[in-house]
Amino acid sequence: MDVYGHGLGAETFPPVDLNGKLVTLEVSSSTNDAGENNDQQISISLIDFNSRVTLRDVTFLIKAEHGNQFLFEKEFQAKNGFVVFNFVSENTNSIEIIEEQSGNFFGSLIGLDSRLIHVKGPKLSEGGLYKFNISILTADGYSKKLEKPIIFQSGISIPQTKTHFITDPNFGMQEIQSITYYDEISNFQYNPNSREISFSMPFDWTIENINQTSVVHEELVIPKGFGDLLVSEFSMYINNVKLPDNLVTIDDFFSEGRIVHFIINQNELLNVFNENKIKDRMDFLVKPTSDEILLSSVTENGQFRILVSTEPQNLKSNSKAKINFNIMDIFLKDKPITANYDFLVTQNGKIIYQHSGTSTDFREEFNTLEFTTPKDISGIVKLSFENLNGNELARTSIPIVIDRIGNQDNEISIPEWVRNNAAWWAKGDIGDGTFIQGIEYLIKNDIIIIPKTQQEASEIREIPPWIKNNAAWWAEGQIDDKTFVQGLQFLIQKGILRV
Repeated sequence: MDVYGHGLGAETFPPVDLNGKLVTLEVSSSTNDAGENNDQQISISLIDFNSRVTLRDVTFLIKAEHGNQFLFEKEFQAKNGFVVFNFVSENTNSIEIIEEQSGNFFGSLIGLDSRLIHVKGPKLSEGGLYKFNISILTADGYSKKLEKPIIFQSGISIPQTKTHFITDPNFGMQEIQSITYYDEISNFQYNPNSREISFSMPFDWTIENINQTSVVHEELVIPKGFGDLLVSEFSMYINNVKLPDNLVTIDDFFSEGRIVHFIINQNELLNVFNENKIKDRMDFLVKPTSDEILLSSVTENGQFRILVSTEPQNLKSNSKAKINFNIMDIFLKDKPITANYDFLVTQNGKIIYQHSGTSTDFREEFNTLEFTTPKDISGIVKLSFENLNGNELARTSIPIVIDRIGNQDNEISIPEWVRNNAAWWAKGDIGDGTFIQGIEYLIKNDIIIIPKTQQEASEIREIPPWIKNNAAWWAEGQIDDKTFVQGLQFLIQKGILRV
């Protein structure tokens, strides 16, 4: 009988007694017109539990919040016991409420003209958690005021997608998306050394809220070109409490990237609550399950999964490299199989190494290939498996790095991909603030290494044109790293770059 959906797209409450009649409250959500706009609609209806008919002449007192933002607290009368809120994003300084009587999608479903209330304000239709404190003041007659209002606490979540741009020292600028089916994500960070992703989300750690929350569902969309995050398994921690690994699933069948799902059920929420008493938020940490990195990729036809590791884990140029791999059949529950394959190591279309062979079906032993990396090769290379069992669509690539960039003793060290950022800035494709923030991050995290430079007193607040000219020339290879770095040092001295 107890049906809750707190944090989901719909919620039905257990029936309660109303003057000898069992009634229930239903709250549900929908996009108003997905083809035209992103407006979000949430309906609230008071229903006779047995007949499934809405009650008449209902007065709702509704307090509404979006995330941590208070929206309104107001009474609404509904002739047919049915109210629809249409949340509209507008660039306003305050919340505006406009009521109208309208035949609409929700009303047409049950043959009624429902009460439609437009709620307009900043970022209201971007998704996230909408919280409602709903008091029933009258039912079956506006004059029949209840001696004691019936109160419901509801939380309806609409998926919210955010794009996070992170800069990796080896793979350059990467775009990771977070999709939350609960509440808004903030403080998104990535640690390139440990390959860890962290972020936070508001959450009410009370037993009452946990008992109403069925699941908390989060997703990360990771580009397939970001080799460091193509690991075969991830572990998740919430507030420093490790969750079971079976709550994390990886979908590699998405064409542009892989989707990592985290579905935290009510029992696990209770476990976290019992071990950690943080009251107002979830702090997520997502990282590879093991320090021994095992990379994974699925072929374009969705039939085979390739698992790969390298020895050593960080390959060097002009050194021996060992590739360990298994070819598994997804339709046989990832069972290793015997399959013909073509294997290539390439960089920018140039073949570094190639081999054709037949894999083994031993689960306990990996297939191995050995070769020497050329002395003039560093940076990103692709490990490609093609023509598995003669099928040209049975192919996939895994990007890895030779000569990984880390802390170095060189006085000046700048990854090659930074030239692209400099070129975009010089052309005006990215703004001054974005470029400066990016360079600050790269220097602070030892991705760009330059001589230590002291800040001095200065009244200069704008970037001189000659520095942007230097960036353009450096991006085209017309000036050397040292000359470009002199411009960065100038910005540090003048306090424009703060490192």
